[in-house]
Amino acid sequence: MKSIHVVEESLPLAWERAVIECWEQGESFPTEYDKEGDPASRDVSCLIHVTRPFDEPRIHRAFPGGLDDLEKYRCEMLYGVHDHWIDPAAGKWEYTYHQRIHAYDVPSIGPVDQLSAITAKLAEAPHTRRAQVVTWQVWNDMNIGDPACLQRLWFRISGGKLHMNAHMRSNDAFKAAFMNMYAFTELQREVAGALGIEPGEYIHISDSFHIYGSYFDEFEGFLKTVAARSEEDRVYTTDFARAIFVDGCDVLLAEDDMPADKKALVEARKTSLLA
Repeated sequence: MKSIHVVEESLPLAWERAVIECWEQGESFPTEYDKEGDPASRDVSCLIHVTRPFDEPRIHRAFPGGLDDLEKYRCEMLYGVHDHWIDPAAGKWEYTYHQRIHAYDVPSIGPVDQLSAITAKLAEAPHTRRAQVVTWQVWNDMNIGDPACLQRLWFRISGGKLHMNAHMRSNDAFKAAFMNMYAFTELQREVAGALGIEPGEYIHISDSFHIYGSYFDEFEGFLKTVAARSEEDRVYTTDFARAIFVDGCDVLLAEDDMPADKKALVEARKTSLLA
């Protein structure tokens, strides 16, 4: 295995540098998702350390997906707006990260709200090393089609700020990692707010940080875009994205099956964006 260690101040440029280093240094690996004729993936273990993840600009212009999708993913991570889609028996989702974090189903005990527990622990002992939430269910996840990629979130208070490490067993570097990093840091901000302190640094760890062979043509287009644009033209501020984030909220609010309590959270988010 090869590894990379990226340290950058900003979230978008940290992701950009990490995916480029994965492309340049990655080892070739087949994957369980390859179709006939697909090239092997490029794969590294990585640690991405973002020292000022909440400074603007926070968004990369060239991440795959739209800004409305980024907002919808944020709402899934923070609010669980699609937790009601969990129904493995009906062939629907096996879980969501929000559900695993807030209602971790422990055999013989039942659901445990890990985030509430670690927030209370941090308030009691800011220096604790025990403030982590886990998503992997060893009794279940080895035998399902789409096991959790996010394994755990670990929190620590230092210098009066809340820092967070996110540990992934597997991470689609090009198609998913930026959205993961953005939403995870938004959760970090929420926990910090609940503790009455500022969010701090962010570390993103992935055992398998990979670019699928089926994406190679698209990724080469990304490389050309990065090479042709100045740093300023490769990023967006949150203020620039705000109107499109509102559009993402509107798409969610138009879903007929969303529970009323979740719609109320999205409405509040939309109001804050408009304000």
